[in-house]
Amino acid sequence: MLRILLTASLLAGLSGSAIAQNRASIVRPEIVAQYPHDTSAYTQGLFITENRLFESTGQIGESNLRLVDLETGSVIEQRDLPGRVFGEGSTRIGDEIFVLTWRAQQGFIYNADTLEPIENFTYPGEGWGLTTDGEQLIMSDGTAQLRFMDPQTLELTRELDVTLNGRPVRRLNELEWIEGEVWANVWLTNHIVRINPDDGNVTGIVDVRELVPPSLRNDRDAVPNGIAYNADTGQIYLTGKLWPVLYEVRLPGSDD
Repeated sequence: MLRILLTASLLAGLSGSAIAQNRASIVRPEIVAQYPHDTSAYTQGLFITENRLFESTGQIGESNLRLVDLETGSVIEQRDLPGRVFGEGSTRIGDEIFVLTWRAQQGFIYNADTLEPIENFTYPGEGWGLTTDGEQLIMSDGTAQLRFMDPQTLELTRELDVTLNGRPVRRLNELEWIEGEVWANVWLTNHIVRINPDDGNVTGIVDVRELVPPSLRNDRDAVPNGIAYNADTGQIYLTGKLWPVLYEVRLPGSDD
């Protein structure tokens, strides 16, 4: 097992003895392929559906939802969010794409084929990451809690506290549903946590520090953020805010 000193942001005061007793496996992903990524994209959400790559970006006046060509990184189609909001996570259920905003307490629903706006919705608190298990929306808000929502009514159905060794894991950011787990970037760290959606326990940690482009390792904004899973092929893609590259990765020991 890799010997890694996990950040205080991730473990919030976890003692050295508790780290030694940690049952969550810690792995570093292996790079399978690299693709260009728009360096102006402040990546907040990333997902693949029907072999099409979508990305939502942040920053006031620059936030948008875009369909991206995986091979070239070029934007095929784009829908700008209202200039007053800061875009956040995104996901698709059925024929609709849902996009969160940071502090506006407002989300947007778009047609998945045309990116035409359908309607808006509201929620309390902040919006950070968003994914789906195919039936419910799963949302992060910067705390150690995940919210599950009915995509038809947008009503809260349950809340889940995320913990590692009994300690809360805060700053859960971009989310992705991968083979029955919720993967979450932890903001301001180089770690992705793998969360059991039944009890909230972190069962694994993916250390992505070696994926951070060297020129951006001292840039506080250019953190890892963006996880996409192609359920049709089993491929996993990772990137970060303002990164010039998007990686296809595999975990050690996984099938090719």
